[in-house]
Amino acid sequence: MSGRNAQHDNGRVARVIVADDQSMVREGIVLVLGLLPGIEVVGAARDGEEAIALTAELAPDVVLMDLRMPRCDGVEATRRIRSEHPGTEVVVLTTYADDDSLFPALRAGARGYLTKDAGGEEIVRAVHDVLDGRAGLAPAVQRRLLEQLMAQPQGRSPSRGRPAEAAQDGWRGPQHGESQPDGLTERETEVLGLVADGLSNQEIARRLGISTATVKTHINNLFAKIGVRDRVQAVRYAYQHGLVAPPGETVT
Repeated sequence: MSGRNAQHDNGRVARVIVADDQSMVREGIVLVLGLLPGIEVVGAARDGEEAIALTAELAPDVVLMDLRMPRCDGVEATRRIRSEHPGTEVVVLTTYADDDSLFPALRAGARGYLTKDAGGEEIVRAVHDVLDGRAGLAPAVQRRLLEQLMAQPQGRSPSRGRPAEAAQDGWRGPQHGESQPDGLTERETEVLGLVADGLSNQEIARRLGISTATVKTHINNLFAKIGVRDRVQAVRYAYQHGLVAPPGETVT
């Protein structure tokens, strides 16, 4: 079973297994992925046990994993695949985005998490994000994860970021003309804020009236400046440094 053998922007074709217990859903995902560039579907599994067996046989780059399946659910299958086959990444593709589904899957080793309303382009992007060492998270999932992370007490270096006492006085955010942390430009700070709001590159481009390629350039530059590898780390940085209002707070 194979998809269209077209290449992604980085020249790599990702070999993918699709795991879903519902035959119509599974076959539909395989069909969609077969029409998209940068993906080669090499197998399809009906449950977690079959996903593990196919991973051992085919050594795919990525498994697109449903969570609620018979015999072996997606969380356990993810844990075993990441333990036994560390060269294979897992991107969850599920109907559910609740905490009871999200966090166990991430703890099991999934580096991506999408809901089944994701478009084909979003799935391809998540697959290649995890292969490039980044998190492949849907914007809503990214936001939820960051809300949980920011709710936990975090140590903070006094020389970096917004002082804790400033947070208690109410968030005011960066003002025009003020210096930005780590040498970020005002435009890069603006882009980072929109990333933190859960916007995709295309949505940021429309919001700012610039091209998607320019958005990608800004994101790559700001990632390098602040020393992060993916959007989750970047959003956490934005919250910690007072560049956006923390969840539950409003701009004053």
